[in-house]
Amino acid sequence: MKLKLSAVALLLASANLYAQTEVRLAVHKSFSLPQSVIAQFEKANDAKVSVIKAGSGNEMLNKLILSKANPIADAVYGLDNANIGKAKAAGILAANQPKSAPITASLPDALAVDYAYVTINYDKKWFEQKKLPLPQTLQDLTKPEYKNLLVTPSPATSSPGLSFLLANIGGMGEEGAFKWWAQMRQNGVKVAKGWSEAYYTDFTQNGGAYPLVVSYATSPAAEVHYSKGKYSTPPTGNLFLKGGTFRQVEGAAVLKGAKQPELAAKLVSWLQSGEVQKALPAEMWVYPAAKNTPLPKVFEFAQTPKHSDSPNRADINTKQKQWVSRWSKTVLR
Repeated sequence: MKLKLSAVALLLASANLYAQTEVRLAVHKSFSLPQSVIAQFEKANDAKVSVIKAGSGNEMLNKLILSKANPIADAVYGLDNANIGKAKAAGILAANQPKSAPITASLPDALAVDYAYVTINYDKKWFEQKKLPLPQTLQDLTKPEYKNLLVTPSPATSSPGLSFLLANIGGMGEEGAFKWWAQMRQNGVKVAKGWSEAYYTDFTQNGGAYPLVVSYATSPAAEVHYSKGKYSTPPTGNLFLKGGTFRQVEGAAVLKGAKQPELAAKLVSWLQSGEVQKALPAEMWVYPAAKNTPLPKVFEFAQTPKHSDSPNRADINTKQKQWVSRWSKTVLR
């Protein structure tokens, strides 16, 4: 009898699961939230969240644009202040977005979820062993002693790669930035497809050959956190050089043509909720956008730059494609 009741209960549970409404969230491949946090939204809304990882930030955006006639998701997380203009121009965003919570970082046409600083990380041990002074300017990196030392994600396929290029243009001017990149090509800059490849394959901290990597100002804190006691201080540091740091703001939005627009709006708003915002720092190593969100203790190792560089928003929106094309011709030709 107990077995029969258990079987009935299992069937009812299964039926309830299938009755849940699916809401699809497109994200970049660095997206990470505990399943227990996602389950809170699912329970509160009798829904099933399907997370669709669609590659790096720019790859994700391109997939959303190509599929806009039949959207692959109802909402998106991971658009940022470098590519939100392209997303709007392509017509993939719903006309009406949810109201934002009080925030410390804003994003047009989307709800800001987090922010971070793209910058150059360096391997402390490598520079100490080589007795090579740290570069003090981006121009230093074009000198012979710094040949074959920097790896960067490509701005054509990577959000941090694009952010770094925007910082270069904002800090050195368009002509100065591309002159610098031409010099860096001659001085052995390595280009990786995405951040993960650059950081986990090419960076010397992880066994690669390049002691400088375009990454995030929070990466040193992450190194301490994931070392499980091996490091009490970060083995890596940040180079906050003029023209080399960009404040990246990421956000979420309901997609035009969403199959579940109301549920998608709730999902987008939920990404600004307290439980999500508190989970973000130690999951994705970003700063929460919602005001008054506490940070984990390990963030004491996450330096905040005093200055960052960026072109104005209008130029980012109108010239970005031209800049990326010019970068490709300058560096990859």
